[in-house]
Amino acid sequence: MSVSSDGGRTLAAGGGTLAAGGGTLEAATLETIFAPVRSQTAFEEAVDRIGTAIRLGLLPPGTRLPAERELCAKLGIARSTLRQALVALGQSGHLRAIRGRGGGTFVVDDLPPAAPPPDDVLDRWRAMWDHRIALEVGVAVLACRRARPGALRGLAELLTAMEVSLHDFTTYRQLDVRFHIGLAETTENPRLITVATEVQGNATRLIALIAHPAEVLSSSNVQHRRILAAVSSGDEGATAREVAEHLRGTEHILAGLLPRG
Repeated sequence: MSVSSDGGRTLAAGGGTLAAGGGTLEAATLETIFAPVRSQTAFEEAVDRIGTAIRLGLLPPGTRLPAERELCAKLGIARSTLRQALVALGQSGHLRAIRGRGGGTFVVDDLPPAAPPPDDVLDRWRAMWDHRIALEVGVAVLACRRARPGALRGLAELLTAMEVSLHDFTTYRQLDVRFHIGLAETTENPRLITVATEVQGNATRLIALIAHPAEVLSSSNVQHRRILAAVSSGDEGATAREVAEHLRGTEHILAGLLPRG
């Protein structure tokens, strides 16, 4: 580890250790933090990986991240994808960028405060998310067969409204909920609509516990458009894949940004 001109810690490249909490962080651990991510959810996984490392103290306050070129090589992602993840973590209050000599991307000295989350939510959140994935993939497949053109146009209008609400999370989330429940409504199955509404309630409890960077919301809405395009085409396989990838992406964001009591 070295110390930058403004006092920040710097991750050693090509081996070495990083001081963390009075001990040392082995290079093998750093390699795990910055191991390659999957291409389909690269942005979300990068947020997850770096956000989790910050929250656990593996990247302590003041740490300067490796240079973008090095991080891109380690994570196996494009520079544009990495920058999107770094911007999201900056917007959420986890990272800060310093320009000029001795600059770079640093872990903030004081992480954003968060109210202690309910233990039952954190203990069960992955099980809740599994339930959501199982339900919404099935709902979307049925939507391929049953959605009427008018309903699809209504869903497209919701996505357009979300595009102009990226900096107004309350409005964005309301539209997001309407989109997902709207997909269930296209099945014309009251039982599925009821369960989908319950699932959205649980999801909202989780999502309320994290920051809401505009970069994350924009990426999520791109995925919404892919889902709607797949449903509109009637391609059940593509629809199932798009919904699963969308929800896995959000799962990574939650894993990276959820506070821990």
